[in-house]
Amino acid sequence: METLHEKALGLAALPGVYIMKDKHSRVIYVGKASRLKNRVSSYFSGSHDGKTEKMVSAITDFDVIITDSEFEALVLENSLIKHHVPKYNVKLRDDKGYPFIRVDLRDSYPKFEIVSRPSKDAAQYLGPYSGRAVIREAIGAVSKALMLPTCGKDLKRIMGKERPCLNFHIGTCRGYCQDAKLEDEHRESVMAAIAVFTGKTGALTSQLASEMDEASENLLFEVAAQKRDRLRAVQSLEQKQLVVSGGMADTDVIGFYRGAAKSCFTVMHFIKGKLISKDYEIIDSPIEEDSEAISGAMRQYYGMRGVFPGTILLPVIMPDNTLLEQYFSEMAGRKVVLNTPLRGDKHKLVSNANINARDEVERSTTQEEKTLKTLEWLKHALRIEEIPNRIEAYDISNTSGSDSVAAMSVFVKGKAYKKDFRRFKIKTISGQDDYGSMREVVERRLLRYKNNDGSFGQLPDLLLVDGGFAHASVVSQVLKIADVQLPVFGMVKDDKHKTRALVSPQGEEIGLSGNPAVFALIGNIQEQTHKYALEYHQSLRTKSNTKSKLDGINGVGEKRRNALLKGFGSIKAIGAANMEQLSKIVPANVAKAVYEHFNGAGG
Repeated sequence: METLHEKALGLAALPGVYIMKDKHSRVIYVGKASRLKNRVSSYFSGSHDGKTEKMVSAITDFDVIITDSEFEALVLENSLIKHHVPKYNVKLRDDKGYPFIRVDLRDSYPKFEIVSRPSKDAAQYLGPYSGRAVIREAIGAVSKALMLPTCGKDLKRIMGKERPCLNFHIGTCRGYCQDAKLEDEHRESVMAAIAVFTGKTGALTSQLASEMDEASENLLFEVAAQKRDRLRAVQSLEQKQLVVSGGMADTDVIGFYRGAAKSCFTVMHFIKGKLISKDYEIIDSPIEEDSEAISGAMRQYYGMRGVFPGTILLPVIMPDNTLLEQYFSEMAGRKVVLNTPLRGDKHKLVSNANINARDEVERSTTQEEKTLKTLEWLKHALRIEEIPNRIEAYDISNTSGSDSVAAMSVFVKGKAYKKDFRRFKIKTISGQDDYGSMREVVERRLLRYKNNDGSFGQLPDLLLVDGGFAHASVVSQVLKIADVQLPVFGMVKDDKHKTRALVSPQGEEIGLSGNPAVFALIGNIQEQTHKYALEYHQSLRTKSNTKSKLDGINGVGEKRRNALLKGFGSIKAIGAANMEQLSKIVPANVAKAVYEHFNGAGG
């Protein structure tokens, strides 16, 4: 059988992309190379660091795609990473979001709106910003200073029809809804706000100063006073540095720091030499060299934002510097320059960005180290083979055996991973049988794992169940029948319903009170699992009670039951309604039946 090394040696020495796959044919890593043969074969010869070795050990096959150029390989690599989201490639969070301010100057009274991304319309988009809270704060401050309305109303539609709101009376709005003659003034204030948001206040302040002087010379003192107030407002906003977005930055400075477990990618945005904001992302330490990791992170970062500065300063010399310049320039529609300064002021900026990245890693790693020690203690105390980085916990909830449900919680590195939390409605067990219910739930979970169900595709390092050794023993038997080897322990609670110990299927207890961090971790797992199960049970119980209290009433089917609930809001309100009120929702004969159901025929 041909080995992976032999297969790699048979590749062409041409540019392209390589795609590493595991035993399930899942793509676990995508990379680019100027010479596929050299790069791919290097993975299967010599020694590597721990994370790379782990990735290589998981590879069972690979594919390659030859491209016409290194640039095509870079673009294709980026596209494949987006599509497959491989486990071992650098990944930035794509849910962070970089919202924009939208303003449509075609409107009579343009207003500022917060949107997730620009649309292909004639509106103007400002940003992106680091978050919606930042935008709301900026809009509020600028609107207040320039006396722009924040009510969101259609000023043209309500012109003169409503009284001015409180903002007018306290002097933070000009009351544009009261006088159509103020439309031009409103537009001027909007344009001033845009100048503030985009950092272009120099020309605006000069213009306002000139207009103020001209009005004063012409003895138009009221107009001069208005220009003076607006000039002071713009100057004040400029001093407060309300330009909090990197969207209009002329220079971005990239910082990078590699820690043992975590690394940090930092972007610091500058306008005319002044730092205006910082973005950073804590990531798992990559298997690539720093230059490749930074290249991948930059492509994701700017791809998500869609906004590029004129210059990007880098902390290391990039082998694909020319390719990245071409790639970013094509995306930006203008020239984007990448530079790695080795001395001088620009080098100091990069050094500072690296220091910021290191600081974020060190502060982030402190808690991670605590969690790692907690998990290591569990590994040794429970005498299990692996550190329990992924823990699953199960709990059953019912009321005297009815509406029985179960919950599965997932904790990854000590934190709740709610994306993988799951709920189960018990199907095969009637009455109150916690052992049978637990058996059913774990059987169903393992079956979905064996069927390669994506949401259950990863087994935990440790499985916990709410209850004593009998519950753990039941689950242990299910695992044995399914030929799945997992450590399982029960969470034993004290008289205050707090988990005091873990117990094995053989009845051996491991106390937790001696380690506060472990006690807190297991207590949190037990509490969140129980809460998740209870919430699901209560929701089913509420539906069941609602249905049963209206069932059996002559003339009330599902449609009328829903109409009554919608009309009155609750069963209690339906029961308290009189005949006249009920008749507004359902026919008179049905209203009578409902009334008598709750109040008796003689009511």
